[in-house]
Amino acid sequence: MTDDFQAAVAAVGTLTKDPGPQVKLALYALYKQATEGDCHGKRPGFTDFVGRAKYDAWSGLAGTSAEQAQADYIAKVADLQAAE
Repeated sequence: MTDDFQAAVAAVGTLTKDPGPQVKLALYALYKQATEGDCHGKRPGFTDFVGRAKYDAWSGLAGTSAEQAQADYIAKVADLQAAE
């Protein structure tokens, strides 16, 4: 992990405005892709709405390199910081 990525991860906790569920989901998926690679495991059942949404967001990034996911995460956090 790059220092810029680690700084962006830390910066998310300091945001004063709630970015909303869609942005949080995108950040989650980018973080998982950057740190763990392609999605693995079984898709959660239909009653686990949050787990399913997270799984689907992460699996949608399949094939994205860790470097690209980190760059996208950093850019998204920078946009959120600029909007505050």
